[in-house]
Amino acid sequence: MIKVLVVDDSRVMTRIISKILEKDPLIEVIGTAGSGGEAIEKIEKLKPEVVTLDVEMPGMNGIETLRHIMSANPLPVIMVSTLTRDHADITMEALNIGACDFVTKDFSNFTLADKEQELIGKVKDVARNRAKLRLKAFLPLHPALPLSITPGASVKRSILSIGASTGGPPVLQYILSHLPKDFPVPIVIAQHMPRLFTQSFAERLDKISSLVVKEAEDREVLTPGVALIAPGDTHIALRRKGREVTVEKVNSDTYIYRPSVDLLMSTTAVVYESRSVGVILTGMGNDGLVGLKELKSRGGYVIAQEEETCVVYGMPKAVVNAGLADAVLPIERIPEEIIRILQGCVSQLRDRSLN
Repeated sequence: MIKVLVVDDSRVMTRIISKILEKDPLIEVIGTAGSGGEAIEKIEKLKPEVVTLDVEMPGMNGIETLRHIMSANPLPVIMVSTLTRDHADITMEALNIGACDFVTKDFSNFTLADKEQELIGKVKDVARNRAKLRLKAFLPLHPALPLSITPGASVKRSILSIGASTGGPPVLQYILSHLPKDFPVPIVIAQHMPRLFTQSFAERLDKISSLVVKEAEDREVLTPGVALIAPGDTHIALRRKGREVTVEKVNSDTYIYRPSVDLLMSTTAVVYESRSVGVILTGMGNDGLVGLKELKSRGGYVIAQEEETCVVYGMPKAVVNAGLADAVLPIERIPEEIIRILQGCVSQLRDRSLN
């Protein structure tokens, strides 16, 4: 049984979340709390394995409560956020502090079954991985020193496409903050997120990295040194038009996850073929497997995040198990590998398990 503490100042929301979670026979809601202070007391008393934590509460708010949990008694925490711009900013901060993931309270935009599946799935995934979870922050909070491109080096690849889900935001922050301002190719990112949240996420990344980071606009031309993030709940594909490559928003029910990593990677493969680099990061499920299979078949290079630094080793695991990864690396070695492969260097960072 996975023991969960539900924290929300709304009794109605507390009941809704509790009822959803207890529909799964492997989850037990062992208690609820209506404030941050009560949550801290009950964590100490009840010893939950996962906490769902409301973003905004009177008194000690969600961020203050999360900081206390991460410093005093680190646990897997899933933030529960209203779908607003202000809450999106706060949620992004929470993920940077150490929260594993978040769900939104936008029940009106989903069927109840979809929302139940999302919440239950996330609780079970973070609980399953809690033994190896680097809860506090294995990523440095101080500003990164970007890597450098070797002056005069020719560039052997033309695109960097990245896919991520649960646990992805702090990893993407780490990677992008280590890439130089003169990064020689465009970057396109599909991170599973709802609307509004990707705008806040893009602005945060733009502030902490040397790159230009922004939400992708429909039919926007790809530019070296600019990282485009798929807007929340929106699929994006790459299309070539003459000499230019653009991002195109795609309305499709074919793909389970939004935005789809599979769609991004498969269209990256079609447009750039052997000059593609695809990176698959932490997340549940297997989104990206089909797209990276296409990228690999056309001579592209695939980097997967290793298990020990993943919040959820789902998406990278699917790619690694399929034999598609050219390199399987911890977070701190991925930026250097990206620079190496762009410059056509023989990689010295290849994971031993692939040899």
